[in-house]
Amino acid sequence: MFLHDAVIHIFLAISILLASPGWSQAEPVIQDYQTELIERARQTRLADKREWQLLLHYGVDLFGRAASEEDDEGFFLSPRGKFDPQAELDATIAQFFVADLVGRSKQPAQCAFIARYHWLKERLQFDPHRLAPLECGRFDRWRAEMNPQGVSLIFPAAFLNNPASMFGHTFLRIDQRGQTEQTRLLAYTIDYAADVPDGAGIEYAYKGIFGAYKGFFSTPPYYLKVQAYRDIENRDMWEYQLNLTPDQIDRLLMHAWEMGNVYFDYFFFKENCSYHILSLLEYANPSLHLRDRFSLWTIPADTVRAIIDSPGLVGDATYRPSRSTIIKRKRALLTDEERSLSIGLMRAPDIAKESLFASLPLLRRAFVLDVASDYLRYKGESDDPEVTVYKERNRRVLTERSKLLIPSAEINIRPFTKQPDVGHRTTRVALGGGWRNDDTFEEASFRAVYHHLLDPEPGYTPDAQLEAFAVTVRRYNQADRVRVERATLINILSLSPIDDLFRAPSWRVNVGMDTLSRRGCQLCDNVVVDGGVGAAMESHVLNREVYFAFAEAEANYSKAYEERHRVGGGATVGMLADVTDRWKLMLSWSYRRYPFGDKSDDIRWYAGSRLTLAQNWAVRMDYNHRDRDNDVVVSIQAFF
Repeated sequence: MFLHDAVIHIFLAISILLASPGWSQAEPVIQDYQTELIERARQTRLADKREWQLLLHYGVDLFGRAASEEDDEGFFLSPRGKFDPQAELDATIAQFFVADLVGRSKQPAQCAFIARYHWLKERLQFDPHRLAPLECGRFDRWRAEMNPQGVSLIFPAAFLNNPASMFGHTFLRIDQRGQTEQTRLLAYTIDYAADVPDGAGIEYAYKGIFGAYKGFFSTPPYYLKVQAYRDIENRDMWEYQLNLTPDQIDRLLMHAWEMGNVYFDYFFFKENCSYHILSLLEYANPSLHLRDRFSLWTIPADTVRAIIDSPGLVGDATYRPSRSTIIKRKRALLTDEERSLSIGLMRAPDIAKESLFASLPLLRRAFVLDVASDYLRYKGESDDPEVTVYKERNRRVLTERSKLLIPSAEINIRPFTKQPDVGHRTTRVALGGGWRNDDTFEEASFRAVYHHLLDPEPGYTPDAQLEAFAVTVRRYNQADRVRVERATLINILSLSPIDDLFRAPSWRVNVGMDTLSRRGCQLCDNVVVDGGVGAAMESHVLNREVYFAFAEAEANYSKAYEERHRVGGGATVGMLADVTDRWKLMLSWSYRRYPFGDKSDDIRWYAGSRLTLAQNWAVRMDYNHRDRDNDVVVSIQAFF
């Protein structure tokens, strides 16, 4: 056996030597087999096969030509590879015959592009005597470290305070053999994200939209992703187990390996994290056509729905609550006295030694200490300037907890909102009608993405609104006039109810245009840029209500104003109420004073109501009042 293995290794070494450019005597033999393989590939039209198109990320450009979405030159072995699938296939086969280091990973082509190699080897049945396989130690060690048995899709909920995560995020977790609930945090992930410098700020908006950042795949451990999303950003996470065969898992990992050292131009709305995760799943199972549903934009929640809609692809779903959700759910189980004691422990852990606390039953003392420790740990891992103080307090609370010598109670933590796949789809159209002042109208509206406070809330971050690229067209009957009534570039509103533990500010920003009637200018276009910061609080008088107040600044541009503009500020107060599970109500009152440009003031009232008919259908009524200008509209909305 040893002699047999030695002969094989000697033969492979000679084959590689013969395949090198310097071994001129073997060149005709190599060239003959290389030409044979290329000709067979052409005859069977492998360059047109779906797998090859997926491996090279080919699509169709504006002129109907093949074009790869990959933007890294190191990904292509032919100078024409980005636009010519056949040229890239020919060059790939030729490169398999040499051990030259290629790509940014500086490996032989058989290893740098291992998914291409294995697919072509399967289709063309490479003769190992004429095309010697190379050992790919780096890939073998990487795959062994992954120890794959399954794959899960992970969805962290939307987070408005991080521009990169406003619509949510998706990535894959490689589930290891023998993995348990306790050890799954040690599994590796496959993630795609833009390489954004620290402190990018507003720069992220336009660079992310127009593809000015590079996007890279990476494979960080799952516990780092949980720490970033669940613990620091307080985002609930949903884990969807995918039903992939062992062969499909291998295909996914091989293609992920190829993607690990190249980049794509990152586009926030289209070629984003979710889009490229779908591309990996499509190569793993080419019968999937997930990206076909996303021609203009790719919203992570919609990609989750697309995956779930694929028959048999998704197995079990698991909820991983954020730390703030855990704290809030546990606090809700405390009595008023216990809640007061828990807050006291967070501020002064020595309260655990006082008689009032000692009078509680043993199990309740343990639970109160657990709640206090959960909060102090949360604060101790935040960016709070007093982080060391919270860590020291938590150490003292845990010391008192350890003296009780009983395990913590098992608590079933329920999410505050349902999983994303049960939510409405993110594109919305509406048809409606109503009256404005002395005229009636019909209107049609379209919103590209994503969610309004009065949209059906299951599956979306509570009390958060993000709308982009919306337009409403009206036909006024008496005026016999059709016009663009409203347009929204971006409209974001985040209500964060404060309590004695959580005190995040609420904020809003809006850029768009509406229509006003003022000083004889009827139905005039009015460009609006406004925003504000404020606070919100929650009650449960009816079902659930959120009261909010904002201090705001606003700038307008319209020919209806003197000097065509006005700039000022004011305040808004209002209420958002869940009357029932299907009926939601919103009321607000605003005052604006404009000291610059057209010096004026403005009082506004708004009332809106939504009744959910089905997951993707709703009826809505809106009433707006401005100075001598009243507008009522009733519409039926469909989400797709």
